Amino acid sequence: MHEQSEAQIAASENLLSPEESESGLCYMTGFGNEFATEAVAGALPAGQNSPQRPPLGLYAEQMSGTAFTAPRASNRRSWLYRLRPAAVHGTFEPLPNDRIVGDFTATPPTPPNQLRWNPPSLPAEATDFVDGLFTMAGNGSADQMLGCAIHMYVANQSMRDRYFYDADGELLIVPQEGRLQIATEFGQLDIEPEEIAVIPRGCRFRVALPDGHARGYICENFGAAFRLPDLGPIGSNGLANPRDFLTPAAKFEDLEGDFELVCKFQGRLWRADIGHSPLDVVAWHGNYAPYKYDLRRFNTIGSISFDHPDPSIFLVLQSPSDTPGVDTIDFVIFPPRWLAAEHTFRPPWFHRNVASEFMGLIRGQYDAKSDGFLPGGASLHNCMSGHGPDAATFATATSIDTTKPVKVEATMAFMFETRTVIRPTQWALQSPDLQADYQQCWQDLPKQFRHQTR
Repeated sequence: MHEQSEAQIAASENLLSPEESESGLCYMTGFGNEFATEAVAGALPAGQNSPQRPPLGLYAEQMSGTAFTAPRASNRRSWLYRLRPAAVHGTFEPLPNDRIVGDFTATPPTPPNQLRWNPPSLPAEATDFVDGLFTMAGNGSADQMLGCAIHMYVANQSMRDRYFYDADGELLIVPQEGRLQIATEFGQLDIEPEEIAVIPRGCRFRVALPDGHARGYICENFGAAFRLPDLGPIGSNGLANPRDFLTPAAKFEDLEGDFELVCKFQGRLWRADIGHSPLDVVAWHGNYAPYKYDLRRFNTIGSISFDHPDPSIFLVLQSPSDTPGVDTIDFVIFPPRWLAAEHTFRPPWFHRNVASEFMGLIRGQYDAKSDGFLPGGASLHNCMSGHGPDAATFATATSIDTTKPVKVEATMAFMFETRTVIRPTQWALQSPDLQADYQQCWQDLPKQFRHQTR
């Protein structure tokens, strides 16, 4: 085993501290780049991936996120140089959990009703990130590698002596309250509300809570990895800029002890004993790695003449399907922005959509709902379910002076949009947080018809 200096051991131990700030971390910029990083000089082999004896006595291990024969432009893999191979752990056994769902072909019948939930309460007992996960809805199934699961998390304790990885899909984590320090095999990501993190399928990690509590949303993508959308007529710039995506530099732990490795596989949780930290990657190179993005850097596009553009102009990330122009998952945000369209109804219009929409609110007020949609809450409008502004928002939007621009401020909403129906779980349909009176927000909309007879 490679002998560490006192400084390296101290750096490894400091990774455990939930008080560590982002100022001590190092990130590499760019989306989907070929990165190369080492926590100890000379740990990366030169000129080849798997030498007979890798530098510093480390093990070489490839982590593949796509088929070996995937086209070069979409191939995702990284080479990791670590203290022990990932195969070194005990036998996995089932970990009881009735709040995680991975197969949505057997969920309860999905009602066509518009659904909305209040924010979930923080737990009363000690609960870490893994124990605080629960599934709200989804489609497809993990075993078919198709569709997604939408989870929420509530936690009040950092993960201790415990690590987690998801073999079913990549995780798009959207914090709503409380910062997360995510220590991974590739390095550490610190994120706060209005930032997101994407953890690749199979990547092992641990979550610490520097604020002592946390709540947020997760989209678990069973299918093709998230990518940046094409810009088309927008041109070469706009929306989420590739340079603003950050990937962690290598940072490793050399720890031994009685630890637990939790795996999500085929929609269930499993646990195994492991006698060391699996975050023991000293160096790595490749393009399959976790990353973070600050939603406040999104370059919003909008109309400066008339009419409200489609919400696709707010697209941050997409998971493409086998149908050109139709995504399996779209991750869309509604950030602060100027509204300048003249003679135009400015909030999102009334609509019915062939796609299905799960929305969350990170902060502030969503501009189509004046009341009832709370930060930390969620709504679900499935295929062809009519939705749009509530009565109060409609009344305001139809009476304002549209010759003057208005800025939507102090808000950040988002949407997971999918091409197939999003099926709420039995837990979500029976949750006390489900708003039984959600449909009432449209009932005060009056009949509108000004017909003059001669």
